[in-house]
This record gives sequence, C-alpha cells and structure tokens, in this order.
Amino acid sequence: MLVALNLRAPITSVPPLLLTIATDLHLSGAAAGLLTALPVLCMGLFAPVGQWMAHAVGREQAAAWALGLVLVGTFGRLGGGVAPVLYLATFLAGVGIAIAGTVLPGIIAEHFAARSGLLTGIWMAGMMAGAAAAAQFAVPLADLLSSWQASLASWSVLALVALIGWLPVTAHARRRAERVPRTGRPGLPWRSATAWLLAAYLVCNSWQFYTQVSWIPATYESLGRPATVAAALLTIFTVAQAFTGVGAPALADRIRDSRWLLAPSVLLGLVGSAGVAWRPEAAPVLWVVLLGLGLGGGFSLGLLLLVRYGRTPAASAGLTAMVFLVAYTLAAVGPVSFGWLRDASGGTRLPWALLAAVAAVQLLLVAGLSPDRRRVG
Repeated sequence: MLVALNLRAPITSVPPLLLTIATDLHLSGAAAGLLTALPVLCMGLFAPVGQWMAHAVGREQAAAWALGLVLVGTFGRLGGGVAPVLYLATFLAGVGIAIAGTVLPGIIAEHFAARSGLLTGIWMAGMMAGAAAAAQFAVPLADLLSSWQASLASWSVLALVALIGWLPVTAHARRRAERVPRTGRPGLPWRSATAWLLAAYLVCNSWQFYTQVSWIPATYESLGRPATVAAALLTIFTVAQAFTGVGAPALADRIRDSRWLLAPSVLLGLVGSAGVAWRPEAAPVLWVVLLGLGLGGGFSLGLLLLVRYGRTPAASAGLTAMVFLVAYTLAAVGPVSFGWLRDASGGTRLPWALLAAVAAVQLLLVAGLSPDRRRVG
C-alpha cells in the first residue's frame, strides 16, 4: 500500500497545475502534455530494467531502489522553474515508478497467489488514493507554499515515508534469499500471443487513462471552469477509479471468466469519453465518474491478468515487463497527441472523440481474454 501510494501521485499532481506551468515556462500544448507523457514513457522503456533488477538484487530490493528514485525525482521538482530541471526530475520519478510497477505483480504472485485478486485490489487502492490526493491538493498546496514547484516537490514526503516503511521488507527478503537459491531470469515472452493480446488491451487502457489524467482539468478550464473546480473533477475521476479498481479484482476471485467484468468496465469508459467529446457541459460530474469507474476496473483487471496468465512468479514478472514495455511506451503518445490535436483543431472535441474510438478498440480486444488462453512461461 505504501509503495502503491507513490505510483501515480507524481503524475496526477501535475495536471491541475498544467496551464500555470505551461504559461510560466512558455510551453506549447504538446510540450505541456509531455510532462505527464514522460513518466508513462519511462514506465514502458524501463519495465525490462525492473525485471533485470528483480533478478539481480531481488524484487523487494528493486522496489526499495525504485522508491529512492521517486523520492529524488519528486523532490527535484523544487527546481522546476527551469524547464530542463523539471523534465529531468520527472524522468527520474518515472523510472522509479516503472521499476516498482514491474516488480509488484511478481511479489503478489509469490506471496499471495491464493488471493491475487484481493491483493491487486489493495495495490490499486494505494495507487488511486495517492492519485486522488495529489490531484485534489495540488492547487491548494501551490497557494499555501506560494509556488507550483513546491507543490509538486511536497509529494516527496510520501515517497520518504514509503521507503522507510519498506526497508524491513527488504531485510526479510534478503534473509530469505540466503536460504533459497535464485532461479534463472526468464526472457520476455515476445512469441506469446497471450502476451501481445494483453499488451494491446493495456495500450488502449493506458492511452485513455494518462491522456485523461493530463487533460481533464485543462479541458474544463478551457470551457470557463475555475482551476479549483477543474481539479475537483480530476479528483472525482480518481476516486471513482478506486471503487472499481479495488472491487473488480476482489470480485474476480469469485468469477472464473473476467470478461464479465472487463466488458462493462470498458463500455463505461467509452460512454464517458463520448460524453465529454460531444456534450461536455451537460453532465461533467457524470462523465468523469463513468470514466473513472471504467478505467479503474479495466486497469486493475488487466493487472490481475498479468498475475493469472503467468505460470510462475518469474513468468509473471517477464510478462509484466514485456506488456508494460509495449503498453506504456505507446500510451505515452496519448497526452502529447491530445495536446497537438487540441492546438490543431482549436478545441477538445476531436481529441476526446479519439479517446472514445480507442475505448471501442479495447472493447473488441476483451473478447479474446478467455480464462482458457494459453498461459505464459
């Protein structure tokens, strides 16, 4: 839970302040979108590094190093008034998030195989709680601390607390490793059709999530809503995710075929994106609730499948590294492309319509995620 709190807070603390940051640093829409796209890109490109570290030093120790990177990167945003410093700090935090996110499914598979759904739900609860808190308090902290840089850097306290809390876990894992011989590191399952299907599914889910996290506040600010109201919509979005993010995996422990949960989740997200695209002012709270419920359930169930489709904890780690490498690398294009389309079209209807189309593709992919698919490893 402590580790998971840090896996989204460095990302969601930026969007409520995005227009202010862009104005201060004279950033274009695409360059502003890169501030949230960069951690997502890191989560893809550095997922294999997380797998390598899990083998080299152990999963628990790798998670500790990851928290250290998140701590340094988040605190480094204190110098974010200089654009290169802000991007470098964001990059470091993104690498830490990538490593931690890659090793956690293996930790769950090794220690909690019988209740993988429940533990995945707890993991999601931590991520969504951190995301919601960062989104809600970003603007008030900027006002209280008199700068958006201090607001972004303040979340380093969360990483420090998590690192201190995680150290006993690494000590226990080190003692266990002295008694249990380390097995060989599996390669990434590039030839597995199951792995590619999961990657495609999570490309769609992550493209939507990180684009929406980046641009929900800016979308409604551009429609005339105050920054605090726009930030509140992002908080509602993240809180709604927590309900399905925790509930869907726990329920999946009792339902053999996860497609009965996957399809409704994806459909909710599709309706929410379509609503923001064509009738954004009609029911903004309803639209962001539908988006949150859909993406929370869809993502948490995707994480659960990374555990279930791996034959062993090591196979789950390899599957996770490959899927994250593909999914997050491609999903990083989402926030940037949204900003580019917004600049090109002069509004947000076209980029939100694109998100609805991505959800439609994701719904088609759900059909192939059968519990009888060949497992990886």
